[in-house]
Amino acid sequence: MDDEEYKKLLESAKSELPEEISKHERFEVPEPDVMIEGKSTIVRNFIDIAESINREPEHLLAFLLKELGTPGNLEGRRVVFKSKVAESLISERINEYIQTYVLCSECGRPDTRLVREGRILMLECDACGAKRPVHVKKGSSGKAREPNLIPGNVYTVMIQDVGNRGDGIARIGKYIIYIPGTTKGSEVRVKITTLRGTRAYGTVVRE
Repeated sequence: MDDEEYKKLLESAKSELPEEISKHERFEVPEPDVMIEGKSTIVRNFIDIAESINREPEHLLAFLLKELGTPGNLEGRRVVFKSKVAESLISERINEYIQTYVLCSECGRPDTRLVREGRILMLECDACGAKRPVHVKKGSSGKAREPNLIPGNVYTVMIQDVGNRGDGIARIGKYIIYIPGTTKGSEVRVKITTLRGTRAYGTVVRE
């Protein structure tokens, strides 16, 4: 089948869609409700997130454990990671999961199902009829990939130390972040104001 025939089939499938599917409501996924407790990180609304994207919690958790490089387990409606993980990193990995395992590459909708054909995992779209193999990005491993800090973005961090000038020091991957007015052991939301190589400076975002 050539590309032109495939497009015609997709258009035909779309024209026969039920009205309730063609008028799909806005796709909204809850932001992770993250809490640091000792040396553990808890996502208190994990099941809510899994339900919003219509995926098995165990599948989403297995992906996150691999990508974040940390052990963890489900406890009721929450998940507990056995290490400290930045909220921003958890959000990035959940978004990556959604792009890979949920959203249709043809119509961009989340009305999809995971089906296995032999050894190949396929993503089938109930909205437009498209089907594609799931492509997991090369390089995915048990070690979490380091995020790139972006000036102007807000990140949740744990102050791990205090510098000579009294600024709190936090770390995200390879980056060292200096944050005035913070104390060791506190968890804060910080807006990155300056980035110089792997050294960053930020200010606390007050709620």
